[in-house]
Amino acid sequence: MGVPSFASVWKFLLRRGKRGQMTIEFVAVFPVLLVVALISTNVVLFFSECAGFDREFRQEVARLAPSPAYGQTAQDVASQISGDLAHSFSRDYVDVSVSAATSADGLATYEGVITFTPTLFGAGRLTGAFGVQFPRMQHHRKISVDQYKPGVLL
Repeated sequence: MGVPSFASVWKFLLRRGKRGQMTIEFVAVFPVLLVVALISTNVVLFFSECAGFDREFRQEVARLAPSPAYGQTAQDVASQISGDLAHSFSRDYVDVSVSAATSADGLATYEGVITFTPTLFGAGRLTGAFGVQFPRMQHHRKISVDQYKPGVLL
């Protein structure tokens, strides 16, 4: 029993009829399924990061913003919150930034932004494929607090 020749294998494949149809359909559908899985994974990962960011941002603002240290401005508190959040979200596909603005009535508004870059199933950044650039997604959250002012009575 030797190695079959190409002609004998070809004759066998021609006699099989439609027995290889499922393989051809799989080859045609697999790239589409892969793209759907990649998009679904990124959507779920983005929603997960947003939920975690909302919780952490609210906790950090509630911990640091209402009573800043002596001589500390709202911008100083924002940079401290940004540093704490960057430590919590230290993944390479997530960027965090926090800004602060104060109003004349003493309210400080902190805005946190989380920027998500699509990934290849959570492993590293995926900036584009086949010449198409993927957009970065952002999630914003604003919280206003009345900062404590020592020696001021309401």
